[in-house]
Amino acid sequence: MPNVAIIGAGQAGLLVAHDLVRNGFDVTLFSDKTPGDFLTKARPTGTAARFNMSLDYERELGLNFWEDDAPKGEGIHLTFSPDVGNRLLTLCGRLTNYFHAIDLRLQSARWMEELEKRGGKVVIEVVTVDRLDQIAADHDLTIVAAGRGDIHKLFERDEARSHYTKPQRKLAMFNTNGQAMGFEGIDYLPVKFNFYAKAGEAFWVPWYHKDKGKSWSMLFEAKEGGPLDKFDGVTDGEQGVEVAKQVVKEVAPWDYEWCKDMQLLDENSWLVGRFTPEVRKPYATLPSGRTVLSVGDTAMSLDPIGGQGANNGNKMARNLAKSIIARGDGPFDAAWAAETFEAFWQRHNLINKFNNTLLEPITNPGKALLIAQYGSTGRAGDRSGAQKIANLFCDNFDDPATLTEAFYDMKKAKAVIAEATGKPAWKADLAGKLAIAKGQILQKLGRNPHHPGTVM
Repeated sequence: MPNVAIIGAGQAGLLVAHDLVRNGFDVTLFSDKTPGDFLTKARPTGTAARFNMSLDYERELGLNFWEDDAPKGEGIHLTFSPDVGNRLLTLCGRLTNYFHAIDLRLQSARWMEELEKRGGKVVIEVVTVDRLDQIAADHDLTIVAAGRGDIHKLFERDEARSHYTKPQRKLAMFNTNGQAMGFEGIDYLPVKFNFYAKAGEAFWVPWYHKDKGKSWSMLFEAKEGGPLDKFDGVTDGEQGVEVAKQVVKEVAPWDYEWCKDMQLLDENSWLVGRFTPEVRKPYATLPSGRTVLSVGDTAMSLDPIGGQGANNGNKMARNLAKSIIARGDGPFDAAWAAETFEAFWQRHNLINKFNNTLLEPITNPGKALLIAQYGSTGRAGDRSGAQKIANLFCDNFDDPATLTEAFYDMKKAKAVIAEATGKPAWKADLAGKLAIAKGQILQKLGRNPHHPGTVM
């Protein structure tokens, strides 16, 4: 069987490594950190929420070690505000199957140890471009899964598939505890998503910390110069958490009591930065002329807004491993690499489109869907048409083929609404608008708009 080198001990690279070892390949994983380094020195590189399609791959490989312990995210509670201070509507949707978000440091450490137990080799080394060429010479196939590290620059940007040329948000993440594992007025455990058309987004994700277990990942996606753009001067996590509390108090006061006592989980549990979302070519040619492949964030960088980065990585890893196994003894050349990525893109390109949809102003079909679902409660017994639409929105995070096209095609949006409600779309539109108008009047009078899933 071919011998394979994988550069990077992140999620996508480790999944490919485990799948290939399971199928008899000789696999060597190169990591710049030991398992102990991941647990004591590293920062989590993201929240990494994974939905059911992605989790199924981890279950198939026997890597779902936290299945029973991690908090089970059951859906989404979204508050849509045209601007800070004006809560226009809520969406309370349930997923068909729950999601997990596991501390990537814990995950990498455990999966690396497990890889060695199962017959893979792990080498601790910082891999430079020159060293990568040597590794490629010694292996039949070399895969780069080094995230957005400098080595990813080897892979040419795919201009046709990359929508942006600059960062779309200024990002901040703080992993915390001290909050309740749930919200008053919501009888399921959701991602709590606050969406501001003009300012950006702030959302709270149920998370599992390496030492302290059930907790929260607090994410802020600021449009430059707006009220969420307050993290430029942050130099340590505890300072960042205090800034985060003040931002929540200003832009989402309904969540302030819930999070006012939150504390940083450990000194490394935070990130501040920005990057450009983009798609890259699936292979690169080294100075020697040898070909190496990419997977995960090295191949595609997705803004965290849609929680798609880790899911994209899992789906890409499964596709790549399947193609390698089918290829057998190779050759693993550029043409094969391009064909392999194309198979992934044809099935999963809507991941990229859906994620970008959330970065852009809402489309008219998107508005129609949000209006029609207004009144969804997220309650287990809610069988209303509005609830069905809200649930479809949630399931789109698991598989963006569920609803993404309807955000761009009014006929498709109306068909979704009519099928869910059993009524012409205009009736759902009218009912939603009347209910939303009532909430707007109550807010103008200084009163609680009584949106579903809210208590203030």
